[in-house]
Amino acid sequence: MLYTKKIVTAFFLALGFAVAAQGQPQKAVGDKIVAIVGDRIILQSDIRNSILDMQRQGQTMPDSAECLLMQQAVISKVLMLQAEKDSLPVTDEEVEAELEQRVRYFINQVGTQEALEEMAGKTVYQIKDDARESVKERKLADAMQKKVVENVRITPVEVKAFFDKIPRDSLPFYESQLEIGQIVIYPKASRDLEQYIVSEMNNYKKQIESKLTTFSQLAMKVSEDPGSKERGGLYEINRTEKSWDPVFLSTAFRLKEGEVSAPVKSKFGYHLITLEQRNGDNAVVRHILRIPPVTDDEIKQAIVKLDSIRAKIIAGTTGFNEAATKHSDDESAKFLGPFLTSRDGSTYVTIDELDKDMVAMISKMKVGDISQPTPFLSEQGKKGVRIIFLKSRSEPHRMNMRDDYSRISQFALEEKKAKTLDKWMKAIIPTYYIMVDNISAAECPLLQKYNTTDTKGF
Repeated sequence: MLYTKKIVTAFFLALGFAVAAQGQPQKAVGDKIVAIVGDRIILQSDIRNSILDMQRQGQTMPDSAECLLMQQAVISKVLMLQAEKDSLPVTDEEVEAELEQRVRYFINQVGTQEALEEMAGKTVYQIKDDARESVKERKLADAMQKKVVENVRITPVEVKAFFDKIPRDSLPFYESQLEIGQIVIYPKASRDLEQYIVSEMNNYKKQIESKLTTFSQLAMKVSEDPGSKERGGLYEINRTEKSWDPVFLSTAFRLKEGEVSAPVKSKFGYHLITLEQRNGDNAVVRHILRIPPVTDDEIKQAIVKLDSIRAKIIAGTTGFNEAATKHSDDESAKFLGPFLTSRDGSTYVTIDELDKDMVAMISKMKVGDISQPTPFLSEQGKKGVRIIFLKSRSEPHRMNMRDDYSRISQFALEEKKAKTLDKWMKAIIPTYYIMVDNISAAECPLLQKYNTTDTKGF
């Protein structure tokens, strides 16, 4: 639960307002205006609350944290005002969609809307109202920043110059990294076993409707959904959320309050669903999930199919990416490609990011090898079969141009974008009325350059 609270606190910070530790309402902070940009103000409480939230997340704060956050706030206001002046397209619908998406995500993390509201010390509607202006400002600022740097490119000569500037004793050390692709097949259970599960679920429905047990009690006893089992199958859902299975959503929103559905099949298995409460596109539901078991016969059939796919890849009659797009049951392969991604989104992963079975497989492989079809269990406990393609493996090394060109290129590009933005800011800032209060300007010399008025401050 402590981990969940840290995630939620980070969310509140990202939305632009503070949530007190232990889920209690934020104590009032003596407030004052510390800067004015155009017709917008920056409050001292905004800065201090951001610092408090970052501390509660365990982040190490530099001595100049307040100055740096004030500088970022001033820059953000300038970007936002210029975005409005340039009529960059950020609609109210986009803002509302982001608010809704984030709130729903964290409701799913903590379990219920009530739990989120208790942790925040305010209702969901208050959370959204408090965050709406800051979310719109951030989206406008992001849109303006993107426009400023959208045409920035980097050349190989610039990449080398960037690398040559790094002191040799400051070059980072990288552990062994790998590029690994996979094609996954999740075998379907036999029709007989599926019918058996359906009959069991129809029996559950009869027990609930005859009040021999409650939906919640039965979900805690038999449901195979680890995400809701302990909550008696409880979820809060929204009709517009893309993360929910469409069959599950459509069934849930067709129900009347208190009604229990017939067994319905989704990509996860078979569900019984009951609607507890509905308010427009929002609903509180419970469900029971049963997953028809896969037997050795289905596993063997999947092995034969993957063995045939592997043979075609090795023979060169199809490419690995093409085969993954066509045959893999791994949903991410359809949109992001078949290669595993690291925590930062790159296709280079380290050993500690792999499951133990995959580690054992690649330990016996050479770069370019494609493994034999191998059964495995997914993180959700689902039986599958996969083949692994080891595209590359780097040895532990210091950063260098040969092994890390793409990474160095990205660093160089980000630096060039930052310089472009800084140059743009220097040109645009004199066109705005900016005043920083005397105390802040005295304590933060880096803020003095932003004062564009003839007066000394306030």
